Amino acid sequence: MILTSSSPVSWLLALAAAVAYAVPAAAASRLGAAAARNALLVAWLLHCAVLVWGLWGDAPRFGFAPALSMTAWLVLTVYAVERQLFPQMQSRWVLAGLGAAAIVLAMLFPGQPLHVAASAWLPLHLALGIACYGLFAAAVVHAWLMTRAERHIRQAEDPHSGIPLLTLERLTFRFVTAGFVLLTATLLAGWLFGETLYGRAWRWDHKAVFSMLSWLTFATLLLGRARFGWRGRNAVRVLYAGSALLLLAYVGSRFVLEVVLGRNT
Repeated sequence: MILTSSSPVSWLLALAAAVAYAVPAAAASRLGAAAARNALLVAWLLHCAVLVWGLWGDAPRFGFAPALSMTAWLVLTVYAVERQLFPQMQSRWVLAGLGAAAIVLAMLFPGQPLHVAASAWLPLHLALGIACYGLFAAAVVHAWLMTRAERHIRQAEDPHSGIPLLTLERLTFRFVTAGFVLLTATLLAGWLFGETLYGRAWRWDHKAVFSMLSWLTFATLLLGRARFGWRGRNAVRVLYAGSALLLLAYVGSRFVLEVVLGRNT
């Protein structure tokens, strides 16, 4: 998300989106399916409006919290599409809570202003990175649903996922594969065109190290699945480890700079 912290319109839209997300999250058991679906749709549209409005702000900003906010929106977008294919999918209240938390966090920590002299290709590079975050976040959500469904099946209970277990597994690894492709493209762009994008050549800082470690982890996961048939809990653990490393790469490093050290550079 690119957000103008001083804009009253951005604050009003963000507050409205957070409240709209909070409705299905807090009242999931009391809302009917149609009402909950409509409330989540309104929240998703308001969240989208916050993102779009921020693109035309006078002082666009970016940081760890806006990155998480856009990632949450992308995950909800994936959920909205999958709901059309699997109407019984049951994760609405969790994703609504995630959306509300991400919106509030971005309101509190809007990030640093983007330099007016930044390369015109920088937004594309940031978009690649955020899309990569969104795909791996969707993979993590599906892996969690897969683990939960498997546990319910082992206990002879209704899995409550709305999606067959094997379909969840296939979707999980499709998201991992797509995310890996975008991660590779993002890293190559940063390595080859770092000076054009950021005014400096590639360097091995914390972000680069964690990004490469996550790339190696996901590469190992995909290779292990293709060559050795990795699946189930072990594969999910590797996915979680790679996603955690990727989260530390940008979000973690920016969190330390912006919140712990109080710096915006």
